[in-house]
Amino acid sequence: MSIETKPMRVDAHQHFWQYTREEFGWINDSMAAIRRDFLPADLLPLLDEAGIDATVAVQACQSLAETEWLLELADKEPRIAGVVGWVPLIDPNVERTLDTLSANPKLKGVRHVLQGEPDEYMARDDFNSGIALLQRYSLTYDVLIFERQLPAAIRFVDKHPEQPMVLDHIAKPLIAVRELEPWRTHIRELARRPHVSCKLSGMVTEADFDEWTVDDLRPYVETALEAFGPERLLFGSDWPVCAAACGYVRWANVVKDFVSELSRNEQEMIFGRNAVRFYRLDESSY
Repeated sequence: MSIETKPMRVDAHQHFWQYTREEFGWINDSMAAIRRDFLPADLLPLLDEAGIDATVAVQACQSLAETEWLLELADKEPRIAGVVGWVPLIDPNVERTLDTLSANPKLKGVRHVLQGEPDEYMARDDFNSGIALLQRYSLTYDVLIFERQLPAAIRFVDKHPEQPMVLDHIAKPLIAVRELEPWRTHIRELARRPHVSCKLSGMVTEADFDEWTVDDLRPYVETALEAFGPERLLFGSDWPVCAAACGYVRWANVVKDFVSELSRNEQEMIFGRNAVRFYRLDESSY
């Protein structure tokens, strides 16, 4: 008799940090609750409660020191299945950095905080030259932008049609003011690129922190699902950022409810299989 293997459930987007006001100046007074350290010991009980097997830790600071630290954490904690780090993509010597960091198999991807850059940054020759190196190392790229940057992001991803990319936080639409357009039109256009996936993450902190409702989020989730399909959506918590507006387990349950009418296979894709495929995660430990 064959035994059915339970698919790995993955949080494809969470952070660890050692808080300093200098490095985390973006944490404003409305998010004061997350002005502290967040380490694996803080996350593991939440994963157990939510039924999540493994995570992908994503950079929060633009420093090589943080990338190296995240990889050290992942080496010590098997439930950190992968790391999306930061590297200086515009550095003409970035290849040397990639040579060194990619020796660690838990480095799965790279991210630059494009939401903090002008649109023109995505068109820079040096930045695009750095992106063009990632395939050589089998690394993905996380696209972190605000919704107003979507037209520039579409032009950017079109420069790299073979590079696997994933849109973080559904491009941070203006949920707090319930504005769907032009975000919806641009998301649908971006999703026409088959090499781009999308994370169901980061939405509660784009809504009203204290008074958001599931109905506030629904049109944005439905748009993402219609545009990308269950084959290119990944569940992510954005913990501990989400904790400013929503507990970890509550967010996991909100997403479960949103996808509950999909088939079991489609739900399993969103809650793990897509992340395993996209980030090339090792399932052998689970």
